[in-house]
Amino acid sequence: MRVMKFISVAAILMCGALAMAQTTVKHVPISNVPSTSGPEMYKSYCAACHGVDGKGNGPAAPAMKTVPTDLTVLAQKNNGKYPSSHVAAVIRGQAISPSHGSEDMPVWGPLFSSISQGHDAQVQQRIANLVSYIETLQAK
Repeated sequence: MRVMKFISVAAILMCGALAMAQTTVKHVPISNVPSTSGPEMYKSYCAACHGVDGKGNGPAAPAMKTVPTDLTVLAQKNNGKYPSSHVAAVIRGQAISPSHGSEDMPVWGPLFSSISQGHDAQVQQRIANLVSYIETLQAK
């Protein structure tokens, strides 16, 4: 039941741009984007809120209660070191974040597990590739 709630929330966020243009939100299942592509996963799962550029300016951002994190300054806010372990923990749902896990932003770990049919290695690959891609968005 909890996974279904997260899937519904994810569907809302992935259709953020559509939801902003309409008064109703269409619930759709999470899409199974290839686990090997960090950029494709980011575009499908994160860009609606965090923006294509990672600055927290996605099309769904204005509708959110908590402003999406600017992912481009994670290293800057961590003394110049990209906090990959923390980013992975937030995605998994093992670290506290103001929005991940709330009604606005789902915890992706259970969602990735559902589309990976419980295969933990594929879930870990998804998270690792997404974390690596977010690292490429860091401001220089």
